[in-house]
Amino acid sequence: MQVSIQIFQILKPLIKFIFLALLILFLCRVGLMIWQLHRVESIETVLTILLNGLRIDLSTLAYLLIIPALIHPLLCCSKYYAIWLKVLRFWFLLCLLILTFFELATPTFIQEYDLRPNRLFIEYLIYPKEVFSMLVQGHTFALVLTIISLIVCVFLYRLILSNFVFSRQKDIRQRRQLIRFESKVVTLVSVAISICIIVISLFGLARGTLGHRPLNPSVVYFSTDPLINSLTLNSLYSVAFAFKQLGGEKHAANVYGKLSDEEVINIVRSSSELDSADFNSSALPTLHRQVPEHSYNNMPKNLVIILEESLGARFVSHLGGKKITPNIDELMQEGWAFNQLYATGTRSVRGIEAILTGFTPTPARSVVKLDKSQRNFFTIAELLKRKGYVTQFIYGGESHFDNMKSFFLGNGFTDIVDFDDIQDPGFVASWGACDESLFNQAHRELTQLSDSGKPFFSLVFTSSNHDPFDIPDNKVPVIEGEDARDRAIRFADYALGNFIKTAKQSNYWDDTIFLVIADHDARVYGPELVPIKSFHIPGVILGKDIPTRQDNRIVSQIDMAPTLLSLMGIEGKHPMLGFDLNKQNQSERAMMQFDKNFAYMVNNQVAILQPHKTPMYFTYDHRTQTLSSSQSNEVLGKQALGHALFGSKAYDKQWYTLESE
Repeated sequence: MQVSIQIFQILKPLIKFIFLALLILFLCRVGLMIWQLHRVESIETVLTILLNGLRIDLSTLAYLLIIPALIHPLLCCSKYYAIWLKVLRFWFLLCLLILTFFELATPTFIQEYDLRPNRLFIEYLIYPKEVFSMLVQGHTFALVLTIISLIVCVFLYRLILSNFVFSRQKDIRQRRQLIRFESKVVTLVSVAISICIIVISLFGLARGTLGHRPLNPSVVYFSTDPLINSLTLNSLYSVAFAFKQLGGEKHAANVYGKLSDEEVINIVRSSSELDSADFNSSALPTLHRQVPEHSYNNMPKNLVIILEESLGARFVSHLGGKKITPNIDELMQEGWAFNQLYATGTRSVRGIEAILTGFTPTPARSVVKLDKSQRNFFTIAELLKRKGYVTQFIYGGESHFDNMKSFFLGNGFTDIVDFDDIQDPGFVASWGACDESLFNQAHRELTQLSDSGKPFFSLVFTSSNHDPFDIPDNKVPVIEGEDARDRAIRFADYALGNFIKTAKQSNYWDDTIFLVIADHDARVYGPELVPIKSFHIPGVILGKDIPTRQDNRIVSQIDMAPTLLSLMGIEGKHPMLGFDLNKQNQSERAMMQFDKNFAYMVNNQVAILQPHKTPMYFTYDHRTQTLSSSQSNEVLGKQALGHALFGSKAYDKQWYTLESE
């Protein structure tokens, strides 16, 4: 009896803390479910979320408690008990505040990404200046509310910890007296048993399963709605798991299942619709020679790619969206417009990866950020530099953001123009010079390049349509009831329109091909495993020799680089798997990465890969932009797996480069 009582006394603070933390996480999860009630299908869904959530929460708390819980029994029966209680109280308070902070940050993150905080949360933290400016100017209310809530929680949690979790001073004195009269044997037995209970319980809860693999998000995911799946997690666990995964990115392809190198190579080669004889390098398995469909008397064209920040098809009237981009609508009537163009991801670096390198998306970070791709990784800038082109990146902000500067300078770009180089930046927003100032500088740069007589390639990356959407006054009319994002898009469209009008009167227009394309949609949301409608983006190729064309084929961002090289009249070897869309008999396909889910779409048939699960198959209705379940298609599933694995293998084995000069 004495042993049982003493074990309970030892474990009581830990048990009470776990109960308190579980209650907080339970209330936060219920609040999120009520907020997203339209996505909750049934009471069964609610119960599954709560039960799976409890499993995740217990695992999270076990990790937080393992070290202090092992120390606690050794000190609770010693003269240092009172001091240890202060340390433990501080640790409990810190844990509760961290849990609360991540839960408070969740609604804003869900509004933007339709998921709990994940790896994107971590990636943004390394840019405190830009992120803090964005929060202050675009999310002031949420920021202030979070700070106030955390301050209130400090006082509330301290009160609860003092009066509920821990004994009062009177109880501490009684505890000391009890220890004094109990035998040392009883005390030692109680401590030993307590440690055994703690080890078995916490390590078991942390692992979360008796199966071969320990608990991870895919174990508790049950829905085809990614947001519903993420509600089974808590936000600290979601971010911590994402952080852990960052360290093992070179093996990220294994989450979908394994294929041999030979199988992967055969799949991607056959899907490229090139002749097998075109691939003649054993070291670089996708390297092949591309012969252009156009020529200009041995004078290849210049190239300007205008990468529009966060511009989904839902904002473009020409693509069935809002009527807030009259200039882009007009341009899509003038040039080669892609009406069914799909981004490969949800971040700017993913768009850069696809458009500049033609690289297939992976569940890892974009190659723009990965170590092995900082040098000798293929980009069209590297290919064009070898052809004698001046290669330039023009950006209104700080080019080091998202590791762009390092990646560009290591892979073919010879000139970086960013905020410090912009003459008269005018209105300076959170992310740098506004688009109007950016395009004014771009015009100056392109004029100088044209006057030099050298061929050039310039990538112009806009930023005005980025949260917090701060733009100069009196540039676009103020419309009552319009939100900040729509107004920022109208300004971005206004700035683009003025630039193209200026370019048409310039000395470089006749010899230059322009691609205007979005990096990704502003927000990816929806109940599907991969909400394909949120990957639909505008894209149009413009130039003196570009005929007007409405292209309704399904195409991907990775098709842009091969198509542009062909239009420019550039012949050369490269490892890209995208199609040259100048050819009329190409298949229609796109691939999309949404968090850890990968979608491979051919015509209207879609295979979706999830971590550690079998592929799921759907039919996509392009008119209604909805997915419906379809019969198993093993051929499509194998193609999806091959392309999902190719990126990771090509990065890890350094297949994706050019031959040495």
